Amino acid sequence: MRVSPLRKLQQLAEASLAFYGPPEAGISVAETFGELELEYAAIRKACILLDQPHRAVLEITGPDRLDFLNRMVTQELKGLTPLHTRSTFWLNRKGRIDADLRLIELGSRMLVDLDILACRRTIDGLNAFIITENVSIGDVSETTHRLALHGPTAAALLHEVAEPLNGPPVLSLSPGAVSTVRIRGHEVVVDRDDSTGEVGLELTMPAEAAVDVYQTLVETGQVHDDSNGDDPATRFRLRPSGWHAYNIARIEAGRPLYNIDFGPDSLPHETGIIHDRVSFTKGCYLGQEVVARMQSRGHSKKLLMGIKCESVLTHGEEGVPLPSQPVTASRVWDAADPEGDPIGAVTSSTLSPMLGSSPICFAMIKHDKAKPGLSVLVEADAQRIKGATQPQLTFWRRSN
Repeated sequence: MRVSPLRKLQQLAEASLAFYGPPEAGISVAETFGELELEYAAIRKACILLDQPHRAVLEITGPDRLDFLNRMVTQELKGLTPLHTRSTFWLNRKGRIDADLRLIELGSRMLVDLDILACRRTIDGLNAFIITENVSIGDVSETTHRLALHGPTAAALLHEVAEPLNGPPVLSLSPGAVSTVRIRGHEVVVDRDDSTGEVGLELTMPAEAAVDVYQTLVETGQVHDDSNGDDPATRFRLRPSGWHAYNIARIEAGRPLYNIDFGPDSLPHETGIIHDRVSFTKGCYLGQEVVARMQSRGHSKKLLMGIKCESVLTHGEEGVPLPSQPVTASRVWDAADPEGDPIGAVTSSTLSPMLGSSPICFAMIKHDKAKPGLSVLVEADAQRIKGATQPQLTFWRRSN
């Protein structure tokens, strides 16, 4: 069980909470602060502040850490310099994904961001391979907390409240780069990851600093209800946001998540993001034989794909594909036709504001059907709606 240090603030703001993962895990996230449409709009037009108690943090120290990790994970780590990040998979011997990792190299140590439900498995697995290497791996999730700013004004807001310590200025931080700053006396690690298709600044800090950092960002960035128009916060228009709005934006941006769209039973080739997580030119690592064999074979048995559906009203509302429900390929374009060959299942879904509220989803599709432009039927609120597989996971991206 893990309770966010911001829980009392969220309760005062009357945020609704939702379980993350199985209820018995005792992990909950703020789902919405009661104004979902405004929270989503802030991602696209201003910025949101997102609490992330569902993320774990490992700390890896020792002079052999990069050497050791490079023999463990799927991505090439040679050339990973301080104040940069690398995304990679940690596999088991059968080539299945035990964790999706974001490595944050700081020079004297490395932080690892991962799903909290994969934390214990990862730390136990990696520690089992340390023999003579000078490496120490610790779980600092209870003493470390992660927040995130997403949206066009995110960097300007952070620049306003933060004192730079090390690395590039936050206003010019590029994707994959890292800076350290000080906010109200607390050191915060900032790494850029644009998971919503907008500027995304991930903030890692001591757990005891979370309330101070959160309140500083809100006090500086949120427009007050009684503002007369000269409120300096109008430059930022920050809005505290829950998971629901973020989830809509990350699906639109084509960002699948571990334990939701793929998981511990998945192979790297099935995820749709293998190009960003796996090197096919590096040396050996755990599970490499399975990955190499699949690469030489040319494909996996299934593949995560994006599906865009037609808008259909169900009980007066837009029908939304339901997670875990089947995707079928039908010879006849008739949503009432019960016939059709099951070819996969939905993993995540939403209505896309950027696509005129069209239903969109990720789905695991059988390899022989995993081709762009395939006409499919997707279960949505007790009826089947028409859709088509997309050439990529990304449904929308901002045009510059």
